[in-house]
Amino acid sequence: MFLTCSITHNPSLNCTPQPTCGDQLYPIILQSCLSSYPDLEISPHLSKLEQTPTFTAWCNSHLRKAGTQIENIEEDFRDGLKLMLLLEVISGERLAKPERGKMRVHKISNVNKALDFIASKGVKLVSIGAEEIVDGNAKMTLGMIWTIILRFAIQDISVEETSAKEGLLLWCQRKTAPYKNVNIQNFHISWKDGLGFCALIHRHRPELIDYGKLRKDDPMTNLNTAFDVAEKYLDIPKMLDAEDIVGTARPDEKAIMTYVSSFYHAFSGAQKAETAANRICKVLAVNQENEQLMEDYEKLASDLLEWIRRTIPWLENRVPENTMQAMQQKLEDFRDYRRLHKPPKVQEKCQLEINFNTLQTKLRLSNRPAFMPSEGKMVSDISSAWGSLEGAEKGYEEWLLNEIRRLERLDHLAEKFRQKAAIHEAWTDGKEEMLQHKDYETASLSDIKALLKKHEAFESDLAAHQDRVEQIAAIAQELNELEYYDSPSVNARCQQICDQWDSLGVLTQKRSEALQRTEKLLETIDQLYLEFAKRAAPFNNWMEGAMEDLQDTFIVHTIEEIQGLSTAHEQFKATLPEADKERQAILGIHNEIAKIVQTYHVNMAGTNPYTTINPQEINAKWDKVRQLVPQRDQALIEEHARQQNNERLRRQFANQANVIGPWIQTKMEEIGRISIEMHGTLEDQLTHLRQYEKNIVNYKPKIDQLEGDHQLIQEALIFDNKHTNYTMEHIRVGWEQLLTTIARTINEIENQILTRDAKGISQDQMNEFRASFNHFDRKRTGMMDAEDFRACLISMGYNMGEAEFARIMSIVDPNRLGVITFQAFIDFMSRETADTDTADQVMTSFKVLAGDKNYILADELRRELPPDQAEYCIARMMPYTGPDAIPGALDYMSFSTALYGESDL
Repeated sequence: MFLTCSITHNPSLNCTPQPTCGDQLYPIILQSCLSSYPDLEISPHLSKLEQTPTFTAWCNSHLRKAGTQIENIEEDFRDGLKLMLLLEVISGERLAKPERGKMRVHKISNVNKALDFIASKGVKLVSIGAEEIVDGNAKMTLGMIWTIILRFAIQDISVEETSAKEGLLLWCQRKTAPYKNVNIQNFHISWKDGLGFCALIHRHRPELIDYGKLRKDDPMTNLNTAFDVAEKYLDIPKMLDAEDIVGTARPDEKAIMTYVSSFYHAFSGAQKAETAANRICKVLAVNQENEQLMEDYEKLASDLLEWIRRTIPWLENRVPENTMQAMQQKLEDFRDYRRLHKPPKVQEKCQLEINFNTLQTKLRLSNRPAFMPSEGKMVSDISSAWGSLEGAEKGYEEWLLNEIRRLERLDHLAEKFRQKAAIHEAWTDGKEEMLQHKDYETASLSDIKALLKKHEAFESDLAAHQDRVEQIAAIAQELNELEYYDSPSVNARCQQICDQWDSLGVLTQKRSEALQRTEKLLETIDQLYLEFAKRAAPFNNWMEGAMEDLQDTFIVHTIEEIQGLSTAHEQFKATLPEADKERQAILGIHNEIAKIVQTYHVNMAGTNPYTTINPQEINAKWDKVRQLVPQRDQALIEEHARQQNNERLRRQFANQANVIGPWIQTKMEEIGRISIEMHGTLEDQLTHLRQYEKNIVNYKPKIDQLEGDHQLIQEALIFDNKHTNYTMEHIRVGWEQLLTTIARTINEIENQILTRDAKGISQDQMNEFRASFNHFDRKRTGMMDAEDFRACLISMGYNMGEAEFARIMSIVDPNRLGVITFQAFIDFMSRETADTDTADQVMTSFKVLAGDKNYILADELRRELPPDQAEYCIARMMPYTGPDAIPGALDYMSFSTALYGESDL
């Protein structure tokens, strides 16, 4: 009863029938199968004994759905009734009404109706006639049943566009790949040890078989375990016999394929659930990633806004300090802020904008609603807060420097006040007692005249000191106006000097009046003493003024100012010879007095009654003046050197700033050109920009060097620089804008690549989009206005009215800024081609996992999805409240709506 033949994918029928009755027709049946399924490979050794029970069990697995079965496959299909019923069950269609007669003609008619239905499904039946089936030809009957199995159980199995048989084999290989000792290569010997059947069951229903306890050297146990479990739990009848499979060198391929196809159909629901679960996992993974990006954005935005909130009051605090040291510390704190604290925040702000744009692009590409940050944390809110920060920062450094200059001026004035006050107080010391002394009451005539002359000299001296008192009062007034912190003590000291001065004036007037009353009694006066006193007083005052000027502190900011002081000092030195002549003349008067006293033996006790100034004092003060002149020379020389150093610092800063400033401007312009020009692919542009960014970052040491020079200038209290128009503030702002611009441009190219890849845009299309955009970007700003965008759309074939154009503008310009960026342009041009998961697809996938219910249970999610994604869904799904709700039911429809937004459903 065996037939030996060989049939491959390119069939060549080569049959050698054994000398048995009736087997010559079997090759004809095989030829019929091959004509309908040319890609099927028939086993080279076909066994009727193996096929008959398998085909019978397969038929009964379908006939029992109609409440019947067959016992003998050769006999029970002869009248055509159960054959027609089998076709109706497996196809779900109604056949023509069968003949109910018992005659041969009725049976042939029924079988022909079945064969016609098979032929109507695209199956070519070669040499199979109704008469052979009616006559009970076993080979013809088995061939016909195999044709039905191929058409209705195997033909529709396809994995990755393979043929039916190859698709079923690929499905088996994928499902059993993780299992030890299983290697499915065919539909005969690969199944002999039974492990393949057990692996299929364990893969889909692991609770039914303890696969770890199976042994490869016990095929009978493995096969019977698989057959029993399949029949009991999977509703797959036993179609094979374990002993036949183990005892046959090459099990029948048809029988194995028939049985395995039953597993495929039994697990097809699980296959659909797996596909649905994969789709949901993909969507959830995207959503989880996007939510993480949203959380990162919110945290970064909150941290940046909090830093700005804390920094602005510090920058707006313009309360001056009382001391130079405190104000210089404030300036140093501000330098640390600009050098250490602000640059990372500039990068964070730039990164925040980049993250926001990238997130919006990902949401748009995955068909998700746009991300709306929490209130007050929009990019525009960050920019507004940043603008407030820069507004607070603007002028703060200038205020600090002005305050330092003011304090320097105050310190100088305060020191000048103390010097002049000390000199005046030293001069007034004892003057009140002297004016109140009534020595004139007991004086002789000559003494009275001497006292009168002395008082006149004092009045002259007092008048000479009037200017110093006025200077002291003027300095105190200026300190008050400049809000000097120690003004109360200055005012008290000034008031004391003024009060004392008023008292001296009153006392002087009273003494003068008393002496004048006595003057009538006095006739003699020594004119020489008087002349000495008159000439010595102004000369002494001049010397005191000269000493005061020579010791006076000075403050200058330029070489011109110090040169002016040096010139004035040289002019003063030029007057010294004439002053020395005056000194010699005054000393000559004293010498003449001494000569007269010595000559005429006048009892003058060696003193001048008209003045307290003596030659020794004049000589001492003259020596002091001569000593102070070279000291003043040295001070002016040192200050001149300091101003030369300041000029060097100005030039050093200017030389660098005049290079860095234009370099930053040039780089800004070059980045602008790169972002709108087309040179190579987007990857080429990205590589170019990243190299460009690297070159820019490598330029940072020059900025740091300039910052160092700027700090030296500020430490030297240099407040202007005529050699450059660039300030450090200009350079800082330009540098920060350059870093931000290159980072934004790189992010734009990255988003273009992301959009291109997600939308399936070719490089040629991207170049075409860029060319169109550049052509209508007439202002070369990297953006089109509304009218240029309309012209661009018209040039590309869009014919639209105002309403349609307004709709398109709402897409490309949602914030109504009146401009369209290149990113928005390519998003619009490619948005219809996106192959993304939709809310309907996700909802359908959940429906598959739920078994067509309107709700899904937590256990179903945990069974079908990875643990983390299952818990993600359970935590976010609302309870289902429909009419068919049960406890624990979850609403997957509202969850899908939340993923994509109401408008997508």
